[in-house]
Formats: sequence, structure tokens, C-alpha cells
Amino acid sequence: MTTPPLSAPRIPEAVHRRRWAILGVLMLSLLIVVLDNSILNVAIKTISTPAPTGLGATQSELEWAINAYTLVFAGLLFSAGLIGDRVGRKKVLLGGLVVFGIGSALAAESGSPGQLIAFRALMALGAAFVMPATLAVLMNVFEREEQPKAIGIWAGGVGLAIAIGPITGGVLLDHFWWGSVFLINVPIVLIALALMVWLVPDSRDPKPGRVDPIGVVLSVVGLVLLVYGIIKGGELADFTDVQVLATIGAGVAVLAAFIVFEKRSDHPSLDVTYFKNKVFSAAMAAIALVFFALMGVTFFSVFYTQSVRGYSPLQSGLLMLPLAAAQMIFAPRARLLVDRFGNKATTGVGLVLLAGMLAAFAGFEADTPIWVLEVVFFLMGAGMAHVMTPTSVVIMQALPREKAGSASALSNTFRQVGGALGIAVLGSVLSTAYRNGIDGKLGLVPTALRDTAGESIEATLGVAAKLGPQGKALVAPANDAFLHAMHVTALCGTGVALIGAVVAFLFLPGKPPASQQGEERQELVVAAE
Repeated sequence: MTTPPLSAPRIPEAVHRRRWAILGVLMLSLLIVVLDNSILNVAIKTISTPAPTGLGATQSELEWAINAYTLVFAGLLFSAGLIGDRVGRKKVLLGGLVVFGIGSALAAESGSPGQLIAFRALMALGAAFVMPATLAVLMNVFEREEQPKAIGIWAGGVGLAIAIGPITGGVLLDHFWWGSVFLINVPIVLIALALMVWLVPDSRDPKPGRVDPIGVVLSVVGLVLLVYGIIKGGELADFTDVQVLATIGAGVAVLAAFIVFEKRSDHPSLDVTYFKNKVFSAAMAAIALVFFALMGVTFFSVFYTQSVRGYSPLQSGLLMLPLAAAQMIFAPRARLLVDRFGNKATTGVGLVLLAGMLAAFAGFEADTPIWVLEVVFFLMGAGMAHVMTPTSVVIMQALPREKAGSASALSNTFRQVGGALGIAVLGSVLSTAYRNGIDGKLGLVPTALRDTAGESIEATLGVAAKLGPQGKALVAPANDAFLHAMHVTALCGTGVALIGAVVAFLFLPGKPPASQQGEERQELVVAAE
């Protein structure tokens, strides 16, 4: 049998020659978006302290400093991807970076928690245009056979940001005021802008069709309502609250209306028939579930290392290095396992490994040897790398190259909604379990302060500090209550990761026979078209 000729390269030679330099610029742009959230996690404790050290932000205000970013980011991701496909991904990248840089500079100078929340939302507006465009540009500067390797390196960049964020944040907080964790973004933005203007080519969908304003509005309104309801449920630690149910219900209803409208439209923003492809849908579900489990658990791990174990922000950041290192090592190499064993085995085993490491948190105590935590973080990062790279490749190659912005935006939207759900749902599990564990131990606390003291371990320790020597008796019960709450939350995260593994084993493709590998590579595109 004669081998069919390879298709002619679709990438211009001048772009092809500098493709790896372009990938470096895209990763720098991605770095600041991911780095910002990981930096903020380290700075939470400092921002909560009264002025002049911090802003004196309450627990609710701290949550909204994180959630305002998530809400705007998740709500606009899909629309940002569509705009990039239409007007040009390079233009969208440049504009998004400028807005993100301005928001960072303003956030650094915030005079109140309210201002910080508003400027974080502005940063998210810029980030929403940066994140999907990086992956969309990547798909348009690499030929199909190199895309898995490039996406693996791109995914490894997320691991790099996870490592750099907490360490950078810790160093800055040791030497400068809290606003420096945002101001550090500005020089990175300026470098990224200069390199992007010089190196990155523009690309767009050559046949974008007519604008779909109704679809865009429905997608934004639906996602914002859904994510807001999820966040509110986490904040109240009660998903049966009428306001929470009404908001989530309204978001689901608007998104359902969006799907119905898109199915009937002759110029849809989203071709919903892509979801008829079981492999594509399973990859989306897997990436959402992995971020649900991971974001919820990494959220409480900061409090475990700093509040229970007593590590500084910098030390806490350094403890995250194994997780990041594993992602950087394994994400670019995950494609090799996919080639050998198939997507099903690689992604499924990755999710099982992640579930096992989340379960390990259920056995952690205040005196667990720290090397055990480091091993768990490393294996967690390895598991995540073998989920992120294969699923990203499946999603990006399922849609035509011209729709790369939409594919990237969809992937990131599912990731963000999954992460928001993880923080909200597992956060509410943590909060409820902690309050139930500490309630009977607050007899020494004045009645007026008991509600506040029961909110979180940070709140309990804050009240204990105000009570002086008498408050020291609260430290051990607070640690015990938090550890119990962490164990419960970790087991919930484990269950979610296992559901993701089941989805992967059932629906993702296995390794095709050697004679069919060429056809298998085209299968997703054919199914999408």
C-alpha cells in the first residue's frame, strides 16, 4: 500500500521559522494571567491585615477580590475568543495586555478593598482577551503534527506560572508593600507587548460570517449569572438559599436559551453540533472536573501551610515548587504517552493519580513530615499534566484551524467554570465543616465576636490574637477543626476527580491500530465538519 502524500504546509515559511520564538512570547503573555492569581493566593493573609500593612479586608471582601476576577474572566472568555477570530488574534492580544497592565497598576494603588475588587475586575477584562488568543495563535503558527508538542509546552507554562507566582509573591511581600504583587505585572506586560509587536503574526477567521449579537449577549449573561450564583453559594456556604438557586437557575435557563438560539441560527457564534462528538464533549468534561478538584484543594492548602503549619508566604510558595516542576517536566512529554497508549489511558490514569493525591490530603495532620506534602504535590502535578495536554490537544484539533479562538475560549470557559465551582462548592464544604467543628470551642470568645470567629481558621486565630494570653487556648481547637474540615473537603475533591476518570475511560479514544493512526488523526476534524 502506498503512503498518501503529506498535505502541503499551511504556515508561511517566515512564520514557521520563528514559531518557537512566537511560542515563547505567547507563554510570557499566559504567564502574567496565571501568575496573578497564584500571587494573590499568597498575599491574601497580608491584605486582610489592617492598614498600613494591608487593607483590613474581611473574609467576604477577600473572596470577592478573587471572585471578581473569576466572574468577569469566565463571563467574557467565550465572547473574547469570537472577537479574536473576527478582528484578529494579535490585535486582541495586544489590547488585552494593555487593559491588564492598566488594571494591575491601579490595583497596586488601591486605597480600600472595594477599589481592589473593582480593579481586579478590570484586570480580568484584559485577561479574558489574552488567554484564548494565546492558544489560538499557537494553532495558527504550528503545523498539525507539531501542535501536540507545542500545546504540551504551552501547558507546561501554566506549571511555570504556578511556581513563579507564590515565590515571587513571597519575595515581594518580604521586602515591599502588598501592592507590589500587582505592580510586578506592569514590566512583564511592557516586555510582552514589545515582543508581540515584533514577532507574532496576526490571524483571523477568513469567513467569520455575520455578527451574532444575540448569541454573544446570551452567552455573557448566562455565564455571569451561573458563575455569580456558584460564587454566592460558596460565600453563604448554602446552595439551598433562594437567591443562590434563583441565580444559578436563571444562568442555566439563559444558557439553554443560548443553545436553542444557536441551533436555529444560520450564523451561530457556537456551532453546538461540535458537542455531538463524544470525544470532544468528554475532553471538555474532563478538563472542567480536573480544575474543579484541583482549585478547591489548592485553595485550602494555602491555609494548611500558613495557618496550621506556620510557614511564611515565601516558604508556602516554595512548597508549591514540586507541583509546578512536575507540570513543567511532564506536560510537554504527555504526547509521547498518548502516542503509545492513547488518550483514554493517559488521561484516565492521570485523573486517577490526581484523585489519589487529593485523597492523601485526608490523612494530613499538623505534624505530617513536610516531605510527604512535597511528594503529593509532585505527583499531583504529574497527574494534572497528563490530563491538561491530551484534553487540550483533543479540543483544539476537533475544530477547524479558523475557529481556533472559539475552541480555546470554550476550553478555558469550561476550565474557569469548573475552577469557580471547585472553589465555591469545596470552599463551602470546608467552611461548613470548620464551623461545625469549632462552634463548641468558642466559649472563651465574647458573644459579639463568636459569629466572626467561627467563619474560618484565619478569623478564629485573629480573634484569639486580640484576646491575648487567654486566646492561646483557641489555637489547638482551631487547628483540629480545620484539619477535620480539610479531610472532608479533600475526599469530596477525590470523588470529583474519579468521576472525571470514569468519563475519560468511557469516552476518550484508545490507541488506534498502527494502520489506522493516520485516519485517527483526522477523525476529530471530520466529525466536527
